[in-house]
Parts: sequence; structure tokens; C-alpha cells
Amino acid sequence: MRFFSRSPIVPVLRFNGPIGMPSALRQSLSLATAAGPIEKAFSMSKLPSVVIIVNSPGGSPVQSNLIFRRVRQLAAEKNKRVYVFAEDVCASGGYFLALSGDEIYADPSSIVGSIGVISAGFGFEKAIHKLGVDRRVYTAGANKGSLDPFLPEKPDDITRLKAIQSDVHATFVAAVKERRGDKLKDHDGDMFTGAFWSGPKAAEMGLIDGLADMRVKMRQLHGDKVKLRAVPFGGSGLLSKLRRLPRMAGAAGAAGFAGSLAEDALATLEARALWSRYGL
Repeated sequence: MRFFSRSPIVPVLRFNGPIGMPSALRQSLSLATAAGPIEKAFSMSKLPSVVIIVNSPGGSPVQSNLIFRRVRQLAAEKNKRVYVFAEDVCASGGYFLALSGDEIYADPSSIVGSIGVISAGFGFEKAIHKLGVDRRVYTAGANKGSLDPFLPEKPDDITRLKAIQSDVHATFVAAVKERRGDKLKDHDGDMFTGAFWSGPKAAEMGLIDGLADMRVKMRQLHGDKVKLRAVPFGGSGLLSKLRRLPRMAGAAGAAGFAGSLAEDALATLEARALWSRYGL
């Protein structure tokens, strides 16, 4: 009987990195890449618990919302309770993912929050003017060239962008209020300003349920013999990365390879900028 006995298993999903920011050499965290592992996590164990680890500085609000909703749909269908544990950063879109949990926990040094929307870029119109370069843009549609980085900003374009940001922000705020409910305690009035906090302050504000370690929490719920089993995301190894490189031969292949490396370098810089916003 002891030989055939099995320890109870809790599936563990890891949502790691920027959301919806793919490159030639790296898959992004999106519904397309996460759907399979999410489905597996909700079907691989008879225990009523699923664990999600979040370590993300944010990214695409659309992909954040899509992953959030898929987790909640399956939690309802399978009658499972979702426990989220924040690691280094659980901010912006990363916190949106955390809202899929019925309970959210963090480390004392975790960064939590940043409930806001941001758009960032550069303006090069003065640089190309100094270089003597003419920018020629031809459009069908008066607003098709909005926010072109090589042209001067237009007040109407900025107003339009801020209106879109306001709509996206409202969706985020509504999700926070729906999921956290009466637990929220916004004493300082800056909960939805894009500010972020350490784990203890986030717990005080009701953004998370407390400070806890994943293994300790699961043992409290399911006993000391419980096993935590990671659900892998496919296509993250070196071979998978090489398969995503251009397969064209000769000079075209070399150019495609160089372009892929350049694209990956830019994506890495963009991801690095997201992490650095939180001091990491």
C-alpha cells in the first residue's frame, strides 16, 4: 500500500517576464503561449488548489486581461481556488495577472501595484532637422500619422492618446475593485495613481492578502506530504529559439538572422526598461 500511495499534487504556473512583448528569439507571455499550460494546471490534480507565481513588470493590457479571464473561467469551471504568490515584481500588468487569484501573497521585499497606464517613446524631429533629413509621410486619413516620432507632436494626438489611456485605466481599476472588494483600504488616495509599494504596505492597503511562502502555505492547506509540480511553458529552450530564426539561405538568410538579432536586442532593451522602472 505504501508503494502505491501518492502524495497530493498542487500544480504551479509561473507567469514570468514582460507581457505581450515577443521577439524573434523569445516568446512572450501572452494568452497564446499561456493557454496550454493554464488548461493543464487546472486538470492535472484532484486537489482544489492551483498556484500561480507572478514575476512581471507588466506590458500589454490586452494580454494581461485575456490571461486573467482565462484563469478565472477555468477556476469557475473546475471549482478550483487560485493562490497567487508574487516574487520580485508584481506590478502593472503583472498585478492584473495576480488579480486572477482568490488569494494573493507576496514576499516582504516584493514590489506590488502600479495600477496605471503608460505610453513612452522618443521624438526625433529636431535630430533629423539638424541632419538635413526630410520626413515624407503620405496618408489616407487625417489621423493616420498620429504620434509619428519624426514629426512634431500635435495637441489633438495627445488628447486622443490620453482618452484611450483613461479607458484602459478604468478597466484595470474596475478589475481591482471587483476582485479585491472590501479588502481595499486606500488611506492615502494614491492606490490607482500608478504608485507601487513593498509587500507589507500592499498587504496593509488590501492589494494582497498577506506575506507568505508558497510551500509553507500549501503545506498548511494540504499537509506536509503535498508536492508542488511546475507546469512548463513549451518552446523556451535553445532549440526552440533556433527554430524561430529565419530559414532563408544565402545572403537573405544572413540578413534575416542579423535582423532577428537586432529585433531581439531592441526587445531586450524594452524589457530591461520595464524592469528598471521598479529599481531592478
